[in-house]
Amino acid sequence: MTRWRTVRLAGAHDETAGSRTLVFDAPDWPGHLPGQHVDVRLTAPDGYSARRSYSLASAEGVELTVERIDDGEVSPYLTDELRVGDQVEIHGPIGGWFVWRPATTPVLLVSGGAGIVPMMAMIRARRAAGVRAPFHLVHSLRSPGRLHYASELLSPDPGVRVSLLYTREAPGGHPRPPGRLTAADLDGPGAACFVCGPTGFVEAAADLLVGLGHDPGAIRTERFGPSGS
Repeated sequence: MTRWRTVRLAGAHDETAGSRTLVFDAPDWPGHLPGQHVDVRLTAPDGYSARRSYSLASAEGVELTVERIDDGEVSPYLTDELRVGDQVEIHGPIGGWFVWRPATTPVLLVSGGAGIVPMMAMIRARRAAGVRAPFHLVHSLRSPGRLHYASELLSPDPGVRVSLLYTREAPGGHPRPPGRLTAADLDGPGAACFVCGPTGFVEAAADLLVGLGHDPGAIRTERFGPSGS
């Protein structure tokens, strides 16, 4: 049974101009499956509290990547104010459908924007488990400056293929012109499919996968939208 636990910030670094990765010291963390998330709760001195859900980015331990929402209640504090040694409350791990367990089946990961976070957890878990199942990450983002985990994704592990789809501005020499996700960017049936991103992106990607012949019941999706985070 999950419960609320207090964790302490052990380290942090910027992923992009608008996002920050937070690594927490959580000695009693029970472990998690890649794709699961936690709720983060902040409580003000007057007792008012706000909570938001964030995907775990790590194979082990508690690591979150938070995208800053300018008018949010939680994300501006996590990205701009939280300092090493500060404490927050978390509840989790949560979720049992959108998870990857080590197997030999090929995996197709399709993400948009901050939807890359749970996909990174899956890629890292594959590495940690020594699994040889081929992974293909298809990640859609607006421009090069929006790329999370750049050092890992631009030099991926053997067996992990990374396809970056820029929708507005592509770096010089990129083989694909800017544009939205299309069926030509995706693989046909035979892979376990995970799709994560904004609601519109997830729905469009799932439709494309079904059109390519994937079983609709086997496409695992996780979506997010404006929440005031």
